Amino acid sequence: MLFLLFVNVVVNYMDRSNLAVAASDIGSELNFSPVELGLIFSAFSWTYLLFQVPGGILVKRFSPRVLYAASLIAWSFATIMQGFAKGFASFFGLRMATGAFEAPAFPINNRVVSAWFPDSERASAIAVYTSGQFLGLAFLMPILSKIQSHVGWKGLFVVTGLIGVFWGFIWYFFYRDPLKHPKANKAELLHIEHGGGLLNRTAEKPAHPKKKFDWTDLKEVLSYRKLWGIYIGQFAVNATLWFFLTWFPKYLVDYRGLDFIESGYWASIPYLAAFLGVLSSGFLSDYLIKKGVSAAKARKRPIIIGLLISVFIVGANYVEAPVWVIFFMSLSFFGVGFASITWIFVSTLAPKHLIDITGGVFNFIGQSSGIIVPIAIGFLASGGSFTPALIFIAALGLLGACSYLFLVGNVERITSRHDLEPLNN
Repeated sequence: MLFLLFVNVVVNYMDRSNLAVAASDIGSELNFSPVELGLIFSAFSWTYLLFQVPGGILVKRFSPRVLYAASLIAWSFATIMQGFAKGFASFFGLRMATGAFEAPAFPINNRVVSAWFPDSERASAIAVYTSGQFLGLAFLMPILSKIQSHVGWKGLFVVTGLIGVFWGFIWYFFYRDPLKHPKANKAELLHIEHGGGLLNRTAEKPAHPKKKFDWTDLKEVLSYRKLWGIYIGQFAVNATLWFFLTWFPKYLVDYRGLDFIESGYWASIPYLAAFLGVLSSGFLSDYLIKKGVSAAKARKRPIIIGLLISVFIVGANYVEAPVWVIFFMSLSFFGVGFASITWIFVSTLAPKHLIDITGGVFNFIGQSSGIIVPIAIGFLASGGSFTPALIFIAALGLLGACSYLFLVGNVERITSRHDLEPLNN
């Protein structure tokens, strides 16, 4: 099940980043300015952000097997259609469609991991599937560059879209929830449940219908300081990530003068660094928990340290040689990877009955960086220098570290009045 999630994330980020690979050719052919490219880069996040809370609601109502398959196939079809875009409006609209259909993906990931893994193994599981966005792109960047060199930017969108459609059917064929999986025996289910895994037992208890969405639930998850700490932190982590998903290849080609094919190989190095960061963070965090280290130290410290390391992206402003540019980029992206176990705090801090909605809000606020950062970079770089843009990204990393230091506090699940009702009765 974890392998399936890993590949889902690879496909997910492949279809987010293919535009970044094609950006220089698209900009030249269609005469897009840096500001227009920034707007197109942001288009995905407009709908991805707007559909996060509705996506969280859908995750509560439909099984991961059905919803993820439908989401994968739909966003992959939108990706294929980008190969036939003729101008700014069509590109913007199709990127918005891709974002809308990808919106339920990470809330589904969190639901699947919460169901399949006990608390002591969850950070490692999140680290493994999250690493898909880095490891997959590390190897895909050179491949995507090669594909484009052979079939052009239009063919690049068609090829990547077809891969996603195929994988959507694979997910539907193989995925099952724990209680419905033929190979999940009673001992494994007890291990998951006794360890804090949130098995979906509604199928076994039809007398207890699913709780309908209530707007007071949304108000509640916006009322806790701890949750605002992780919301702001996620915005900061995603800010650096979105630079790499959008402007990074164009930065190497147009602002650092690298050859297009060569830039694909250089661009893969920071993704490998991020992959190492996210894996080392997740396994180190679970190891510390098993050794008796408090959750506050084991979960928070990797995120804080990672966000502080991400600030080193600003060092690229003060070097000229490509190897040193990539060094600072890789160091920064390692920090982002090291901080990327942030989803653990959704299932650790949120009230149990609000985990899905909290995940939607968490991703909503985090993904708002996908709108703000690409547009801001477009304006900051429109004068011909990328220096202000990298300073901007570094400042957001520092803000994220401060949010975990001063807002999250003790790492313990928030208890709401809903959770106390059975005791009061």
